Amino acid sequence: MASGPMSIGSPSMENLVPPLPPANGEEPKHGGFTRFEIELEFVQSLANPQYLNHLASRKYLSEPAFVNYLAYLQYWTRPPYLKYLTYPGPTLKHLELLQQERFRQDIINPELVNRLVEEGLRSSVEHHRDG
Repeated sequence: MASGPMSIGSPSMENLVPPLPPANGEEPKHGGFTRFEIELEFVQSLANPQYLNHLASRKYLSEPAFVNYLAYLQYWTRPPYLKYLTYPGPTLKHLELLQQERFRQDIINPELVNRLVEEGLRSSVEHHRDG
């Protein structure tokens, strides 16, 4: 997505229904991708603390429309969407944290970003050691 996290427009979130998971039916495409694919790629990018810092530095996290979009993305926490996440742990943790205004303000701090990166690395090492 070249122009930003909400490049396909910013519809009213209260009227927006989550896209259906992939099926044999033909869904309209935006730049060659379905809405499901675009929203999946974006929600998974939230697992990256540096990207969250980038969003904060560009002031997206203080825009009401974007905050509403983050709330709308909560549908990824439930089946059948959950199974499509490559990194569900950090993706869902950060999506949950982004619902809090304080976190949206604090993620601009490089120390918090570094702490989240370190937590992610520790979690990954523990997962591979236990697995």
